[in-house]
Amino acid sequence: MRLRNIPRAESAVQAHPVVIKRPEDQRGCWRQVFGNKRPIRIEIGMGKGRFILNMAKAHPNINFIGIERYSSVLLRAVEKFDTEEFRDLKNVRFVCMDARNVADVFAEGEVERIYLNFSDPWPKARHAKRRLTSVEFLERYEKVLLQGGLVEFKTDNTALFNFSLEQIKEAAWTVQAFTYDLHHNEEMNKDNIMTEYEEKFSQRGNPINKLIAVRR
Repeated sequence: MRLRNIPRAESAVQAHPVVIKRPEDQRGCWRQVFGNKRPIRIEIGMGKGRFILNMAKAHPNINFIGIERYSSVLLRAVEKFDTEEFRDLKNVRFVCMDARNVADVFAEGEVERIYLNFSDPWPKARHAKRRLTSVEFLERYEKVLLQGGLVEFKTDNTALFNFSLEQIKEAAWTVQAFTYDLHHNEEMNKDNIMTEYEEKFSQRGNPINKLIAVRR
């Protein structure tokens, strides 16, 4: 899908108080950013922010950081935050950055959980290392997750899902749970919060795959 550029996005995002401007400066200090010692969870590729904002609303005792590479997309999350439903949330921050730099922004053991929702499948074989569930990215996550930390991944792309299961095994991580049909799995679907893509694909009849992996 072609990303529509919004000329005002960069300046609007940088001016917003919930967006961290120099996230690398906060490495090892994210608890001070939030002003508490609560667990920190991040979503990589948060898109328009529906998932992470609703997670923050549902779990006020957890701190959430949404990561999005493109300012034109992040702008939509900022605008959603500014609505009456979310603007009083104190436990969410946004960062505009490339996920490859995650270890430059978070210190070892600083993150409790990582959410990956409907990530770009990068279908060409030569681009496999760019997939957010590749061994290369799992190695990056190991540098920031606490021991026993989790990665939760949802997608409607079964080929990407199977690739992810294989990569987790290759990286010597543990698959805690997985399903090829989340919305018909009572246990894994409990308290599930849907993303924009999840709702759209589900309405088309596409089953949603989900896995939970534990850091080695």
